[in-house]
Amino acid sequence: MTQLSVLADAIGAQVEIVNPGTGPTDRVAVTGIDLRAQGIRPGDVFAALPGAHTHGATFASTALERGAVAVLTDAAGRDLVARTASQPIPVLVHPDPRAVLGAASATVYGHPSRSMQVIGITGTSGKTTTSYLVEAGLVAAGRVVGLVGTVETRIRGIRLPSSLTTPEAPQLHALFAVMRERGVDTVVMEVSSHALALGRVDATEFAVGAFTNLSQDHLDFHKDLDDYFGAKARLFAEDSPVRARRAVVCIDDDWGRRMADLARAGRDDAVRTVATKADGADWAVTDDVLDGTAVQEFTLTGPDGTARRATVGLPGRYNVTNAALAVAICAEVGADVDAAIRGIADVAVPGRVERVDRGQDFLAVVDYAHKPAALDAVISTLRGATDGRIAVVVGAGGDRDRTKRPVMGEVAARGAELVVVTDDNPRTENPAAIRAAVLDGAYSVPVAERGEILEIGDRAAAIDAAVAWARPGDVVLVAGKGHETGQEIEGVKHPFDDREVLGAALDKYRTAGPDGHPPAADGSYHGGNA
Repeated sequence: MTQLSVLADAIGAQVEIVNPGTGPTDRVAVTGIDLRAQGIRPGDVFAALPGAHTHGATFASTALERGAVAVLTDAAGRDLVARTASQPIPVLVHPDPRAVLGAASATVYGHPSRSMQVIGITGTSGKTTTSYLVEAGLVAAGRVVGLVGTVETRIRGIRLPSSLTTPEAPQLHALFAVMRERGVDTVVMEVSSHALALGRVDATEFAVGAFTNLSQDHLDFHKDLDDYFGAKARLFAEDSPVRARRAVVCIDDDWGRRMADLARAGRDDAVRTVATKADGADWAVTDDVLDGTAVQEFTLTGPDGTARRATVGLPGRYNVTNAALAVAICAEVGADVDAAIRGIADVAVPGRVERVDRGQDFLAVVDYAHKPAALDAVISTLRGATDGRIAVVVGAGGDRDRTKRPVMGEVAARGAELVVVTDDNPRTENPAAIRAAVLDGAYSVPVAERGEILEIGDRAAAIDAAVAWARPGDVVLVAGKGHETGQEIEGVKHPFDDREVLGAALDKYRTAGPDGHPPAADGSYHGGNA
């Protein structure tokens, strides 16, 4: 519980009473904060932020009806509250309420991140997998862990649904407070570029910041890759208010080496580097590791020169990188390294190279790859795991980076013998226009260098077609949505889980072919091109 006057002082806001009279003053006690009027509970502050189209203060009456004891907003918001409120209400007026939302949230909930070691993992690809690996390593080392990420939030292993990679500041600090109450000592969280740019992690005190890699994504939000990098760099930059106390950076690419240099400014001894390709890293993977679908083994040599044998039960060289990064992160928060290595060995990550097995004689996989570099990496991994052909079912999300759509099509066409272009999450866009952009990239690949290309808008039908095409020893990859359980079309999220739909297709084609013929005498059916 925080006094309103204390909160105002902490964020530099002026307290004004609109509709003054007998009633609330700046001595009001605050128990929570939310920027969603419908999420307000009695005792909360309503954070009414200016929006691109509507000011949040427009919804102040709803927040007050639900028990808000004060409003945090700007001068324009104050005027809106004054016109709609029917009772005296304290308003915390700040010229940029979004900029102080993190500090306000941390103050209301008693700065919970100070009581735990918070690990923030950022980068284009690998955040989710690395987070799961770190969580497992820490649990094996005896830590009590909270997880915040794209797939889910977990407190001591108990799952909560997750809608954003990184929650808004009020929800994040409230979550930290709950974790603290439940005895969590270490938090592992994914930190998106949006979260860093929009202040969602403001006032979070990071013990360790980690960087995986950087490739094209989110250029609908960032003006270019340098701007995208700059957002990620807020976790490491010397002048950033959310700079982590220590840093672990993968330097397998130029962006990583650049981030490591930036992170070292003013504190070279607080940065550890990880590499599977580059020389001179603090944590180095040695022994060549072949991509495959079985457990991968590798040697990891740490800063003290000790070489340890490690395994990771996830395919792909990039997962060796993720595993090495996870071990280095565990070490930076003081966890026992040998225990952490044991912990990461059997980790499975929902929707990341996730196999769907219905007894078929080819490999069927669902993966979240929704950006060009990630799609290329997973196709390369699967290519190394089979002597057969590869079918890729792929699309692109609506209302997101349009420049990557043709690149997705090109990557799929170069890497697979069959590409089925379908709908992902069209959101508010015309699905056919999105598919056309993906197809443009696919058809840009010379005929001699590309596989067969199909367009099937209905995602379930597209998955059916890929399964029907497969022969023994082939691979069917359904890419883009991974762990997601819905497909967003025109503002409505329809139930759709690639894993369930792929499983149903496999069941169907094990018992009867697409032409209705019964299975062969041995119980199998092999459709598609001979």
